[in-house]
Amino acid sequence: MTSADDPIIENHPTQGQDLEIARSRLGYLKLTPQELQKFNPVSLAFLGDAVYELVMRQRHLFPPKRVNDYHKQVVEQVRAEQQAIYLDQLAPHLTTAEQDIARRGRNATPKSRRADPAIYQKATALETLIGYLYLTNRDRLEALLDQLDSQTEQ
Repeated sequence: MTSADDPIIENHPTQGQDLEIARSRLGYLKLTPQELQKFNPVSLAFLGDAVYELVMRQRHLFPPKRVNDYHKQVVEQVRAEQQAIYLDQLAPHLTTAEQDIARRGRNATPKSRRADPAIYQKATALETLIGYLYLTNRDRLEALLDQLDSQTEQ
């Protein structure tokens, strides 16, 4: 895709030059919090869903086991119900800006065919927060995910 075909690049304040450079580096895109405020929260949730599943896959990789066992463990962690629980556990540790991003994700939640709407809203809020932090502050994302690990071990 060229920059002329991409509405994000066309509308980027630097006419897309910085964004094209960022894209060329293994797909890593780093935006400022101000730039991310312009994104639809569902777009951040889309990214957050993928990041969260990848993190869960990495964290369940050891000890080595059968692929079906990996799959069961990861699916248990990425279910909307579990994500809703995790958002509740993280809530006291979130900054005001992070709470705002999660709220935006919760309020922008599309309808779910499977999950209870309140649960699905919380799951989408968590995914939105993860997508946001992945693009702005990976150290903070890691710290919050470690917080979940420490709470699960107790």
